[in-house]
Amino acid sequence: MKKVIPEHMNPNVESEIVERGGQKYLQTNEAMFTFYKRTKGEFSKYFLGLRDEKKIYGMHCPKCNSTRVPPFELMCPDCDFAEMKEVEVGDTGVMNTTPPVTYFAHSLFQSWVPFGRGRVVLKGVETALPIHVFTTKGVLTPFVFKKGTPVKVVFRNERIGKPTDIFAVPQSELSPAQIAKSPLMESDLDFSAPDEPKLAAGTAAHKASFAEALKMLTALAAGVEKSPRAQHNLAGWKRSVAVKTAGGNLSMLIDDGKLAASEGLPKGLTPDFVMVCEDPKLLVEWMTFKEALTNAIISGRLWISVNKEFTTIFKLDRLPRSTHRDAK
Repeated sequence: MKKVIPEHMNPNVESEIVERGGQKYLQTNEAMFTFYKRTKGEFSKYFLGLRDEKKIYGMHCPKCNSTRVPPFELMCPDCDFAEMKEVEVGDTGVMNTTPPVTYFAHSLFQSWVPFGRGRVVLKGVETALPIHVFTTKGVLTPFVFKKGTPVKVVFRNERIGKPTDIFAVPQSELSPAQIAKSPLMESDLDFSAPDEPKLAAGTAAHKASFAEALKMLTALAAGVEKSPRAQHNLAGWKRSVAVKTAGGNLSMLIDDGKLAASEGLPKGLTPDFVMVCEDPKLLVEWMTFKEALTNAIISGRLWISVNKEFTTIFKLDRLPRSTHRDAK
């Protein structure tokens, strides 16, 4: 049975010496937490509908014929507080506003980043449903959703009766059969093989930038071997990354505190994810502190194939600065 606090977040009772800038410091593991239980009260039907029935319920007023989702009141405020009734509603609608995208989340949502937090107006409903939004086309950027984007509500395979039991994806990413299916499950979607951006033919400038980027990346990998900070950034992390540019392709291999780089795509294995950028100069800018990979993804200059690999991007972004600081 899963716990409220994941096991990996429960540290051992211990103390250790950490070294920063040539100074030694004592570090101990401590804890401060609060547990509480919360009832869903009169609106339990809505949350049980998500968890057990895989249905969305709202409150409908028989006088003004309005429907509100999620249900947040039992009496209609527009009809002298006439009693409303529970009704099932559909699972398609449109974005009420352009949703903000979260790239830096606290620990409970870290495995989901990046994700959008928007409001969807379901068909036949007057109010907007707060909901997470995702894409099946690689990493989520601010360009995927906007006000009026048609969406479909998807049910997670594992549900516990919380708002996060459902999320929305653009209808443009679904087949007609998927749009028509109710409920559409998380397992009905394929997040593993999004279409990669097509690269233009490489120019002489692209190839020159690629050669410079490969040389610098090889030097960065060597720098990681001498940098305690960089090794800490990559500790316990193993990933194979394919990087495709108009100037050429390269591979990065992260192996528990180590980094290796080589020309060409990974051989003999399927990469954990793919990075695509038109101009390899972006990689040079990353390693010279001019452009973080995170910012490049948000702006659309860099594409990655797996949304949940954003944590790897965070780790890569730390490396140039970590190696630079330890080389002083």
